[in-house]
Amino acid sequence: MDFNLKIWRQKNAREKGHFETYKVSGIEEDTSFLEMLDILNEQLIMKGIDPVSFDHDCREGICGACSLYIDGRAHGPDDKVTTCQLFMRHFKNGATITVEPFRSAAFPVIKDLVVERKAFDKILQAGGFISVRTGSAQDANATLIPHDKAEESMDAAACVGCGACVATCRNGSAMLFVAARVSSLALLPQGRAEAARRAKAMVAKMDELGFGNCTNTRACEMECPKGISVAHIARLNREFLKAKFSD
Repeated sequence: MDFNLKIWRQKNAREKGHFETYKVSGIEEDTSFLEMLDILNEQLIMKGIDPVSFDHDCREGICGACSLYIDGRAHGPDDKVTTCQLFMRHFKNGATITVEPFRSAAFPVIKDLVVERKAFDKILQAGGFISVRTGSAQDANATLIPHDKAEESMDAAACVGCGACVATCRNGSAMLFVAARVSSLALLPQGRAEAARRAKAMVAKMDELGFGNCTNTRACEMECPKGISVAHIARLNREFLKAKFSD
């Protein structure tokens, strides 16, 4: 398979970026998108051209580092996958593929397709920890949790923090990310002790870092590689309002 790659190139955060077009040939349909970029970079290096910088780590859909905006969609044209789980068989032979970094004021470009997502780390740090004993394993039945609540908490905890929700939202909102983190603990008794403080602190930090307001269009849910539901945003709003009224 042959492709024309229209890739965003930007030397650093201070300089203006632009699109460069490259051609790659002989790509197998079972090649992953990141492997295809590896092949492109090998060709560029052989020609003495600076390779395209892009983020990746686990390449198993776990870390969320491989965040690319491909043909107008976060992580590309397939559903509920990260970029490393996207394969070239999802594109037509000879297609022109546009590859950009995630666009958000809170995610400044470092170089080419790499963005700084430290803002998410700061939100998590604002949320803090939970007050439970960690010195020894607790009995499995010491704290009874309804099965449906445990499952819903695990669904929220599946968020990999890739930022697809932010890149997709026209307001650049991080509500789905924050909601998933708050909701995963709000559903469990272990997370109730700091629930009010956590909700207020994480929302305040999100606003401080320049993320926009929720648009209520559910675009974030549609593009989330883990299918995190916007129902968690409703829970975040309830937790935040309860915390504010209890002041």
